[in-house]
Amino acid sequence: MAVYHGPVCRLCRRDGKKLFLKGKRCSSTKCSIEKNRKRPGELGKGFMRKETDYGRHLREKQRVKRMYRLTEHQFRNYFEKSTRKKGVTGEELLKELELRLDNVIYRTGLARSRMEARQLVTHGHFMVNNRRVDIPSYAVKVTDVITLRKTKVPPNLEDALLMKVTPPKWITFDKESLNIEIVSLPRRDDVPEEIEERLIIELYSK
Repeated sequence: MAVYHGPVCRLCRRDGKKLFLKGKRCSSTKCSIEKNRKRPGELGKGFMRKETDYGRHLREKQRVKRMYRLTEHQFRNYFEKSTRKKGVTGEELLKELELRLDNVIYRTGLARSRMEARQLVTHGHFMVNNRRVDIPSYAVKVTDVITLRKTKVPPNLEDALLMKVTPPKWITFDKESLNIEIVSLPRRDDVPEEIEERLIIELYSK
């Protein structure tokens, strides 16, 4: 199944939580969650849908998948890869997602959303170790250096930098040269979003 390309605020309303899919809007009063808007398709205030254990597991998986802008096939591949590693499967899964190139660009504040970061990478605005990379799913490694191609400055770069995002500890970011270096692997507490990875592992393990 392809990545959803419809109104992204609808996805946040469906989950009842912010997925940070629309950059600056998500931090403003215009956010549909801040306005306490109803979930899409609800019939009224008294309408309540009973949630099963399976539904709760599925909803968490869908939420994380949409947050990182992945297809079901991609997300399943990350899960399979994480099960083959020695660490805790849930933490390894989040580590794989965090090391995606488009996510690194988003975490440093060079893009206002992962969707925008994905577009910047696809358009060839960044180089990894002086080699042009246009694959959003490219997995960065420790000591990798990501630089901006000076010949192709992204048009929305200044707007993104105005948001003043603080990069996580595993990334160093020079705001003057706009160089990014991966200094260590991400840890579980480096992921700011509220994710219950246990529910995802239980879903795939059934």
